[in-house]
Amino acid sequence: MTELHLPKHIAIIPDGNGRWAKKRNLPRTYGHKIGVDRVREIVSICSKKGIEALTFFAFSTENWKRPNEEVSILMSLLLEVIKNEVPEIHKGNVCLRVIGRKDNLAENIRTAIEEAEELTKNNTGLKLNIAFNYGGRDEILRAVRKLAEQVKNGEISAEEINEEGFAAALDTAGIPDPDLIIRTSGELRMSNFLLYQGAYSELYFPEVMWPDFGEEEFEKAMTAFSMRNRRFGKV
Repeated sequence: MTELHLPKHIAIIPDGNGRWAKKRNLPRTYGHKIGVDRVREIVSICSKKGIEALTFFAFSTENWKRPNEEVSILMSLLLEVIKNEVPEIHKGNVCLRVIGRKDNLAENIRTAIEEAEELTKNNTGLKLNIAFNYGGRDEILRAVRKLAEQVKNGEISAEEINEEGFAAALDTAGIPDPDLIIRTSGELRMSNFLLYQGAYSELYFPEVMWPDFGEEEFEKAMTAFSMRNRRFGKV
């Protein structure tokens, strides 16, 4: 069998947890908990395959508009995941980074994130990025403000701002742009996810909802990616 050409960086919008649960007459929040099990599985698969980076869209800046009870449970779920999962991913040599705004998160959540990142920062295996309280437009605006402040302080000139410098001002600094972006549940949109970084990403939209996206579906995605002809504007 021909060996597949794998992406260096996979980004995933794990969509459909709530609808998966609703179809089974279960609470939406139960779908999110099952979704965490699937994240654990995909992290393990990517680590074994030698994927360089994996990014999950866990909570968007727009998700605050969801019912208060669901938002509260998602926040508690993040803390639970950090407590239960981070020691294991640390043993697996995974380097964790949480991208997105942290200034409006509760102090206990910020502390848990900082401790998890500090614990795993020197790990040399899979770079696991969790986009939490993240929005692509918000990220770009924060990068622009950061660069504008540097210009204002005389650290750089406006003429010195280039693609490399702009990328370094983003939350994903030091991480290669995603080669493949997967969104489960059949939705065909990016939903404000990695707008700058995903300029040349291959897109894959499987019909299955995230709790059903296991190893078999992952392999289908890798096969589909391997068949793509990536020209980056060239002939």
